[in-house]
Amino acid sequence: MKKNLRIVSVAAAALLAVAPVAATAMPVNAATTINADSAINANTNAKYDVDVTPSISAIAAVAKSDTMPAIPGSLTGSISASYNGKSYTANLPKDSGNATITDSNKNTVKPAELEAGKAYTVTVPDVSFNFGSENAGKEITIGSANPNVTFTEKTGDQPASTVKVTLDQDGVAKLSSVQIKNVYAIDTTYNSNVNFYDVTTGATVTTGAVSIDADNQGQLNTTSVVAAINSKYFAAQYDKKQLTNVTFDTDTAVKDALKAQKIEVSSVGYFKAPHTFTVNVKATSNKNGKSATLPVTVTVPNVADPVVPSQSKTIMHNAYFYDKDAKRVGTDKVTRYNTVTVAMNTAKLANGISYYEVIENGKATGKYINADNIDGTKRTLKHNAYVYKTSKKRANKVVLKKGTEVTTYGGSYKFKNGQRYYKIGANTEKTYVKVANFE
Repeated sequence: MKKNLRIVSVAAAALLAVAPVAATAMPVNAATTINADSAINANTNAKYDVDVTPSISAIAAVAKSDTMPAIPGSLTGSISASYNGKSYTANLPKDSGNATITDSNKNTVKPAELEAGKAYTVTVPDVSFNFGSENAGKEITIGSANPNVTFTEKTGDQPASTVKVTLDQDGVAKLSSVQIKNVYAIDTTYNSNVNFYDVTTGATVTTGAVSIDADNQGQLNTTSVVAAINSKYFAAQYDKKQLTNVTFDTDTAVKDALKAQKIEVSSVGYFKAPHTFTVNVKATSNKNGKSATLPVTVTVPNVADPVVPSQSKTIMHNAYFYDKDAKRVGTDKVTRYNTVTVAMNTAKLANGISYYEVIENGKATGKYINADNIDGTKRTLKHNAYVYKTSKKRANKVVLKKGTEVTTYGGSYKFKNGQRYYKIGANTEKTYVKVANFE
């Protein structure tokens, strides 16, 4: 049997990461089946229902030298599919065939002969997806977020980015093949890292920044952002006293950044520009697979930086900061009777408790303070109550009557007498009521 790509399980795929570079390639399963354990519920806003993601690793052959033996090339990988937020990995019935590797001239290539830096196409035959008998007879669309992946439903069909398939009586979708283009064989003996450089100075950079003015309607086009970044930065590998450029897809990076901020982009690339946003540009070497990411801050000077409406509030009880998941952030706190700038309204976090988001310089910080430490909580007295200054001294001669509604602030304090008290009164005076009077 020819040695070739193996579509592996999750456990086997994990082993590939630590396998010796001299490892031989594995046989492919030509009847690969991907199982989905829930009923199909097509997303009408998507171009396809099931997203197929092959993960292919190609190692280039290394010729024998004085310092090391020859290393044959190899090809390994896995196929997974995601549906409805879940991921499903290929099952492995008995091997019954092989994948095919072809070069740019459509010549068939053996794994042991793979060359560094060259793009290959890998075709995996007879792939099927098992969605269960509850989905029998349904029509689904299969596609991939990776533009290099195509499919054929029947032998002789032209590869397509999406295919519509009717599930059989067992809920199985059968494809003639899955094809993956632009699989590069990497040279494991080439150790040069990928770095980004400033076009003007030639200096290595780890962060970037560009400034672009929007039009009179406050719009930008993705092409202008791409051009601004590409004209200022490039990626390369340094080896033997020379730089070799590494290409990167700035257009996709820009669109991903806008999508992350939920900024709509028109079919011709126009979008309403924010004052600033960050584009993460990633460059990956086709020679050895190493990569680097450059975060580029894009500033639009003629678009105003939006200011979050805010208000000043007094902290009535020492307050810690929390994140959006209601988990404490660090050990810093705002001490009582100090003021803090917060959003106009409270928000309930994951624990169901209301918090104010802290605002700094007109921007939301993502830090929250429990609203009880600011606005307090209204409680009804179950007993008549005195107002205390300390555990032994009353603050005044006032007697709060049973049934009275009183606002308390934050958690209770434990006094020297071992009893717990709530702070009352929106002031800096020492005014406390026993917790027991509310129980």
